[in-house]
This record gives sequence, structure tokens and C-alpha cells, in this order.
Amino acid sequence: MKFEEIYQNYWQKVFRLAMGYVNDHDLAKDLTQDVFIIVYQKLSTFNKQSSIGTWIFRIASNTCLRSVEKRQKHQTTELPQNLSASENQFEDNDQIKFLYQCISTLSEIDRLIISLELEEVPQNEIAEIVGLSNGNVRTKIHRIKEKLNKKMSRYEYSRS
Repeated sequence: MKFEEIYQNYWQKVFRLAMGYVNDHDLAKDLTQDVFIIVYQKLSTFNKQSSIGTWIFRIASNTCLRSVEKRQKHQTTELPQNLSASENQFEDNDQIKFLYQCISTLSEIDRLIISLELEEVPQNEIAEIVGLSNGNVRTKIHRIKEKLNKKMSRYEYSRS
């Protein structure tokens, strides 16, 4: 597969994964760009032991985790995010913004698991990416969805 095809097929998925980690549109775009720089640089070393998607998501999750760790070490007072309309669909929907806000409050492993689940990555690949058993991943997905459903129902209730 050529890099251009990989980029076209996975850019949105990697971006949404990054949004789940950082809940910041601009930072998620930067992280996505960083991921694809790494993918481009290391594509010739991809050994096909796993699917290309699994490989890319592993790179993306490692990149996002490093970014979160770095931000926690150098925590500063954050300025409010610009909430004006953007070219991206994620900025246009309050419910989606709230979902990403909820996802960003989860633990790192839960953020990764639910972000991959939302991207419809098969659960056996999620297990391989995060290093857990299939059963453990299935259980975690169920619990994460319950947490998010509770938060989303409170959001819906508060809007009515």
C-alpha cells in the first residue's frame, strides 16, 4: 500500500483517536501529522506481522500517550479554546464535542480502547494494540460505554 493511500484511509481515524486523548482540535491535528510523519519514515520497516491499521493505531496511541505525559509534566494554565466554527465536522456538533470531552476524562487505556472501538477496529486488534486479552477488552468496552452513556444522558437531560 502506498503512503498516499494509507494517509487517505487512516487520517480521519487517527485524528479522532487523538481527539479522544487531548480533546483539542489543533493539538489533535498536530498529533495526527506527527503520526503520519512517523508512518512515512518507518513504512519501509513495516513487517506485516499485524495489519497496517493495527500498526498505525499503535504508533498513534504511543504518540498520543507521549504527548499527554509531556503536557502533564509541563502543565500550565490553559487558555479557553476557541469555540468558533471550523472546517471540521467535530467543531460543529455540541453533542460530539461533549462526547470527546467525556472521553478525555477517562484513563489513558480506556481512552485508547474506546477510541479504537469507535473507529470500528476489531476487538482482537484492540487487544493486540493495548496488550490485553480479548475478554478483558470486551469487558472494558462494556464498562466504558456504560460510563459514557450515563454522562451523555445527563447531558441530554440538562439540555431539555
